[in-house]
Amino acid sequence: MKIYDKPTRATWPALQQRAEAATENLRERVEKIMESVKSGGDAVVRQLTEQYDGVALTSLAVAASEIAAAGDQLSPELRKAINVAMANIKRFHVSQRAEVEEIQTMPGVTCWRESRGIDKVGLYIPGGTAPLFSTVLMLAVPASLAGCEEVVLCSPPDRLTGKIHPAVLYAASICGITSIFCVGGAQAIAAMTYGTETVPAVYKLFGPGNTYVTMAKQLAQLEGLAIDMPAGPSEVLVCADAGAKKEWVAADLLAQAEHGSDSQVMLVVGSKKQAEEVSEEVMRQLSGLPRKAFAADSIENSVIVVLPERKDQLDFINSYAPEHLILCMDDAREMAKEVRNAGSIFLGYLTPESVGDYASGTNHTLPTNGYARNYSGVSLDSFVTKITFQELTEEGLRTLGPEVVVMAEAENLQGHADAVRVRLEGL
Repeated sequence: MKIYDKPTRATWPALQQRAEAATENLRERVEKIMESVKSGGDAVVRQLTEQYDGVALTSLAVAASEIAAAGDQLSPELRKAINVAMANIKRFHVSQRAEVEEIQTMPGVTCWRESRGIDKVGLYIPGGTAPLFSTVLMLAVPASLAGCEEVVLCSPPDRLTGKIHPAVLYAASICGITSIFCVGGAQAIAAMTYGTETVPAVYKLFGPGNTYVTMAKQLAQLEGLAIDMPAGPSEVLVCADAGAKKEWVAADLLAQAEHGSDSQVMLVVGSKKQAEEVSEEVMRQLSGLPRKAFAADSIENSVIVVLPERKDQLDFINSYAPEHLILCMDDAREMAKEVRNAGSIFLGYLTPESVGDYASGTNHTLPTNGYARNYSGVSLDSFVTKITFQELTEEGLRTLGPEVVVMAEAENLQGHADAVRVRLEGL
């Protein structure tokens, strides 16, 4: 890892630059995929799946029998772990339900707000280099709690088996999802955007993915769909004090790096000595990782920044706006009070990012690429719309009505004024 000792603030933007995948004519290529799926439906989706995934599918839909049998292909230990994670995620997201509170803004004028689950949502679960069954839980649990009437899940087939990994199917099944389709990439997003003979169209799209998936979601927005958030390669910033064990810090950095070659890893420490010790420990642990190649590429493009002053550390964190922020320090809660921009924060020496990725209960679908400045991670609110209500009594209309008439006439909207006046005259 490259070490930058006390870099000036003028150099921070360059150090915080995210890695960008060099994909030529990305938008043009994804637009072509979207249009071909829109016009060609299932046949084009199958063709693209064979072209990009190397799998010739006879059916896009996963059979109910295959979903039901998925759990039997997993070890009892993994099934138990998935169930524990689901319970924690459910418990945390249930707590986000807000009680309906009716407010009298003035006598006789009552207002309130209620949530409604989005009717149709689409969940994209990457397959790629690892089956992200944990993402199924992160998206399907709040979708279920929100009361979404139709939940569609798309995930790419494994090149060897031609099927979706059984852990993905099992996680979906215990969340009550039955509409599962063996399709990935931009073609999956296109299918959920326009609908095909088999895959239903949805109103909002969720889930991470590669550059093609991300671009497809952005293009889906132009078609009137909503998406969870802009999301790119995963990232972590670890801020460690002198008491943090180098072994733990290095493990946190590598846990992020093994996601993929374009994952972003950053460390902020107070001394160059600590920076060098952690860097050496990273290289030592790297050699033992099964996904060493991915992690090595990520580490090669990652940095350690030495900032002795706490204020500089905080300013650097808030400027970077990391997806994951690990405050590996004794006074993590105090430090966290000054953090304004982060997707999810992990406090203290004993809280690795891995727990949030899987099973602590918080959601791991988070804003990347600096979007934590203006986006939140996925929550129960992501799956609902909120409808406002108002109700007036005769007292309320007599009191508020004249004020509305004055305002409407001042805006030259006579019809608005008349809608109130005719009621007042009829009382």
